[in-house]
This record gives sequence, C-alpha cells and structure tokens, in this order.
Amino acid sequence: MQSSVHPTSPGVSRRSFLKAAAALAGSAPFLAGVLKAQSAAAEAPLMAYVGTFSSPLRDVLPTQVDLPPGNGRGIHLYQVDRATGAMTPSGVYELGTSPSCLALNAAGTRLYSANETDRVGEDKEGTVSAFAINRADGQLTLLTTVRSGGAGPTYVSIHSSGRFVLVANYQGGSVAVLPILPDGRLGAATEIKQDGGTVGPRKATNAPPGSFAFSGHDRTHAHMIQADPSGRFVLHVDLGLDRIFVWKFDERSGVLTPNDPPVVSLPPGDGPRHFCFHPNGHWCYSLQEEASNIVLFDYDAAKGRLAARQTLSSLPPGFAGSNFGSEILVSGDGRFVYAGNRLHDSIGIFAVGNTGELIFVGEEWTRGNYPRSFNFDPTGQFLYSCNQRGDNVTLFRVDRDTGRLVFTGHYTPVGNPSSIVFLDLAKAG
Repeated sequence: MQSSVHPTSPGVSRRSFLKAAAALAGSAPFLAGVLKAQSAAAEAPLMAYVGTFSSPLRDVLPTQVDLPPGNGRGIHLYQVDRATGAMTPSGVYELGTSPSCLALNAAGTRLYSANETDRVGEDKEGTVSAFAINRADGQLTLLTTVRSGGAGPTYVSIHSSGRFVLVANYQGGSVAVLPILPDGRLGAATEIKQDGGTVGPRKATNAPPGSFAFSGHDRTHAHMIQADPSGRFVLHVDLGLDRIFVWKFDERSGVLTPNDPPVVSLPPGDGPRHFCFHPNGHWCYSLQEEASNIVLFDYDAAKGRLAARQTLSSLPPGFAGSNFGSEILVSGDGRFVYAGNRLHDSIGIFAVGNTGELIFVGEEWTRGNYPRSFNFDPTGQFLYSCNQRGDNVTLFRVDRDTGRLVFTGHYTPVGNPSSIVFLDLAKAG
C-alpha cells in the first residue's frame, strides 16, 4: 500500500514535507519527556502508613485496663501492591509516644500524628507531630512536635481549609485547634475547649444482653473531632458525657464558638466514639462504643444541627455478651456503611437505603483480635483492618455490588496497629 504522506504524493510539496519532518523531530524530546513522566508516575509507589501503640500503655493510661503494652515501634511504612493490595515493609519512623492516629494533608506532602501519651510538662499533656513526606519514596522527616492541649490525644483530623489540625484529647477530656504554618509545621493552639457535664452511667442504656462492656464512663473523654463537609462547623464526641458537641468554626482565627444548640445527647452510658458523614453531607452516622450501636442523624448543614432518626445494633441479630464498637466508615460511593466490633472481632456491613436508613447486610470476621480501626485504599477496592491485640493488619477485597468483604489471605505483622492511611505518590503533590 502506498504511504499517505510521501514527498512525491499529490498535493504535498517537498517544502511542506520537510517542515513536517522537522516539526516531528523537534517534538521528539518533548514526547520522550511525557512518556518518561508517565512511566515514572506508573512506577511511583502507593504508600500505607500505620500508626501504632508504641509505649507501655499501662503506664501512660493507667485507667485503660483493656489496653496491652505497646508493641509497635512508631509509624510503620509500607509499599502497597496496587493489584493485590499486599503490603511490603518500607521502613519505620521510630516514635515511642504511641502515634495512634494519623492524618494526611490534601496535597500529600505532610503527615500528622496524635501521640497518645501524657508525659509532657507538669500538666501531663500529650503531643501532635508534623512530618514532611518525601514524594519520591514516601519516607518521613520530622518537622515539629507540639503540645496537644490535653492528655492522651487519640484523634487528629485536618480542617478542609488545610490551615488547622483538630485534635481530641481522650484522657484530658479536651479538644484543641492547632494552626498549620506555611511550611507545614504546627503552631501553639489557637483554641482549647475543656468538656464539662455529667458523666454517664457504667451500664449502657442500649447494651447487648449480658454485656459488661465498660470503658470510658469514669470522666470526660473526648474521642473524635472532625469538621463537617462544609468546614463551617466542627463536631466532636465525648464518650464519657454521651454527647456530640457542635461548634461554629472561624477558619481565619481557628476559634470554636458553641453552636445553637451546642450539644446533642445520646442515651446514658452508650458512649459515642466515632462518626462519619455520608458523601451527600445530609446524613451522619455515630457509632457508640459501649452500646455497640449506630445512630443515623439527619444533618442540617446550614445550621449545624443533628436530628436522630434511626438506631440499630452494629452486631449481628441475636448477639449477646460484651463488645466495644470501634470504627465507622461510609464507602466512597455512599452505598454501604461499615462498623467495627471489638471482642466480637468483626466488621458489620450495612446497606444505605434511599433515605439514609441502614439495612444489615452481614458481617466479616477480621481474622485478628480487637479491630481498633480500618480504612479503604484510595480505589475503594480493598479494606484494611488494624487488629490491635492481634499485632497484624488484615486485607479484604470489597465487593462493590453487595458491600461484602472477602478475605484475601494477606496478613501484615505490625505491633498494636491503631490506624492506617494511604498516599498515592503517582498523583501530583
């Protein structure tokens, strides 16, 4: 067959042909550069960072008799196989203050850890650390460590403005706002709020039959803090007070102001631990630690108000005995809710109905003891369970149609894993 471009072809002059050839030759370095960049991006690793309990917790948190000594070494780094989800060790950032909760900034350039200790200063505060991430290999460099505004910080999140870290101090019963400086370091708190009120009873109102679950109704215990999807309001739970606090947030000053109403109360003793928003921003699901149940709230994003509409167990029908609720997450497509159960060592799976109400689908054994938290990989096709007492992270494939979890057979050994977050280094920082 005759070529469609030839110096002697009709309608193509020798001069036009030479110009076209020169243009193609000149673009070759550019095309090579694009191909090289694409190849480098394809080879860039998917990283996982696992926060652990890495200090003797019975010394740090003497009232928490359910926690073992810390077997972790700090923040454990892994490269993740994108096809299988398997994790390969990629180093450890040694940190003996139990970096039990981790948060990544939106750009993927900074990592923040809540260090669940009470060893700083006469006031027995904990700390929060900021790390720079090497975008080539995911390794960490410590930028700064600051006081958290209370003892035993157990949760950190980053405000959607990217300018503040929010921290919940479990043992201190307080929450704080820490400014993020231009270089990613943290400044002194712009706000510290101390929880106050009547502590709930040892027995949860909605405890399963035969339950002896008791964890945090000895004093105030701030357990989680996070901004709503709009960033205008900040919510935090106090397990000991059985309350969800709602704050108006000034993202210029980092100051919290009580909303109207300032709190939502849950049944006495039930112990709210974690919550999550549905992607539509109108539904909020709260998991109670000692009641082992989920409450669906309708959320008024304009006013920052919660209205309870459904309560159901995080456990399978007919369960009796003791259990502690742990983590709750909504799938990225908003079709399913997952709730962690410690002692029962399972993840409850719930379908989200058209009005947000949950329908029990089933459960999956975590293959490990005491699943403290779990998380999805960036694609949503894998779920990783941090089995605190089992000293491992187990891997499940997510059935996107049914919501069910299928164990892959992969165990990753890590001492007392508490949280896991993911960073795709193939994406621009």
